Amino acid sequence: MYSFENLKVWQESRILVKEVYLLLNKYPAIEQYALCNQIRRAVISVPSNIVEGNIKKSDKEKLHFLETAYGSLMEVYCQMILSNDLEYIDNQELEHIKTNIESVSKLLSGFKNSLEKKLQSI
Repeated sequence: MYSFENLKVWQESRILVKEVYLLLNKYPAIEQYALCNQIRRAVISVPSNIVEGNIKKSDKEKLHFLETAYGSLMEVYCQMILSNDLEYIDNQELEHIKTNIESVSKLLSGFKNSLEKKLQSI
């Protein structure tokens, strides 16, 4: 087992990826290479950047990748709101995904805050 596999934030981000992918199955064919593709790239970026940051030696580099993961997470949230506006997902589905996003967001923020404190104490 690699160390990132023990990170709660990584585990939760995997759940988010699966939930988003399941929702994307409902989108119309016209969106498969547009909005769906953009959402897939953004949601996959979250756990991928968590892992990449985790393997870096410097805390500054780790922080950079966690910030990128957070940016991708917010991109996913924006795209889910737009998907709801376009009626590709309903309000209940949006709320479910929002709950998952909030969970990952809180974990990412905690991880980032601990690294920032560590960097300030140096």
